[in-house]
Amino acid sequence: MVKITQNVEAAYEEETGGYGNPPDSTLLHLGLLDTFDPRQVEMNITPVPSIGQSTDAFHAKGPKNVTLPLKIACQGTGWQTILGFAMGRTYADALVTAGATGSNLGTPMKLSNSVNSIAVLARETGGDYTLVGGVVPNEVTLAADYTTGGYITLEATCTAQNTEDNATGDFSGGFYGDDYSNNPFPTAPTSDPLLPTDLTVSYSTAVQDDDMLKLKVTDGNYVEVGERYIRILTNADILDGTFAASGVNSSPYDGVLDLTHADADTITDVVARINAKYSSVGTSEVGSGAGSDKSVNLLKGIYKMAGSTFANIPGVQSTSIGETAEGDMAFFSNLKTVSLKIANNNTSIPGKTGTTWLQNNAIARGKADVTLDLTMTAEDDTLYDKYVAGTVIPLIRLDFGASVGSIALTNGTITSFSRPLTPGGEIVDTMSIKFRGSGDYKDFSSYAISADWTL
Repeated sequence: MVKITQNVEAAYEEETGGYGNPPDSTLLHLGLLDTFDPRQVEMNITPVPSIGQSTDAFHAKGPKNVTLPLKIACQGTGWQTILGFAMGRTYADALVTAGATGSNLGTPMKLSNSVNSIAVLARETGGDYTLVGGVVPNEVTLAADYTTGGYITLEATCTAQNTEDNATGDFSGGFYGDDYSNNPFPTAPTSDPLLPTDLTVSYSTAVQDDDMLKLKVTDGNYVEVGERYIRILTNADILDGTFAASGVNSSPYDGVLDLTHADADTITDVVARINAKYSSVGTSEVGSGAGSDKSVNLLKGIYKMAGSTFANIPGVQSTSIGETAEGDMAFFSNLKTVSLKIANNNTSIPGKTGTTWLQNNAIARGKADVTLDLTMTAEDDTLYDKYVAGTVIPLIRLDFGASVGSIALTNGTITSFSRPLTPGGEIVDTMSIKFRGSGDYKDFSSYAISADWTL
């Protein structure tokens, strides 16, 4: 039988037992495949020459290098998992101390130095399975093209630990020792893939209030502000139990405030919640008349409280550029293309597992570069002026709707800008923006990017 690509589909599951440890549990469908190769293997064969013989008289076998090129439609939840793991999972209820883990409300709240891996199982109609373990997204690009009418795609270059094949899905006698032959293969998502028209991109031209929220909870404490949660932590890097959980309302866990909850969706509400928890009026205050402004428009970052001094958390207030569905921010108008790239610069660590020598036997998380590339019909010089002046765009939000979620990008610097002129056509702006988070404490640059969906 001739093999055709339409007979291949893929499923995934998170490796909760550690890197390169497929759990053999519930599989989730990866969604519509565009580019996919679970057998992209380089054996690193080195020729060993000898005088008077072939230059390949002998072969020395090096570590097995497995990579997984992947491009999928933004359909179902597979793309959110890949993109979220490229950022890194943060547990809203987790301690920050080394080795601690949480169990609930895991979100791509900020960039993380931990490695989240998945196992991918490919199946061809009529049999033949390929299992790839230790799949880690290294460079991920979310792309929307408003000029072609296609769906939004996620393209990922992934490293992997190992790959193996089996006719029935029973890998119990192989490298990973798992039997998928009895696991029901998940059905494909029934929802339509996301289209560029499902994505809105909004921005603020400047920080409208440098102290939208003023906090003075406890000397030495600090707060982390993400796209969905505020986490209040002590100077021992643990969540502050004084801000006690309240069940299902805006405080789901100790030290955690959910900014998307109706009880905390404005600055006034946030101040009321914090003051009530600490039983001290003046523990937090509304800055510069920002009470009715949306708490999700606080600038994402890490802010320290010291002595009697307030931690002033900036945000975006209402501006003259018009209200949008995002609240207090302006749309990027007449977009042509949007491309969000996270390049993690992961480092592979060669080594042996059993008798198998692997190029990606372990993976170390590298530094992340977060870049947003935009093309759009030119309208005015607002963004060009910011480029020339070297000033930042405080907040950019990519919103896919309430049922999917949003991505916030903080303190973006336009690193390149072009506006070529061609006869007989519209003038198009092309720009590239890089982000660096906000705050004044620890690894605040990890909040260059933050998302609000659950992993």
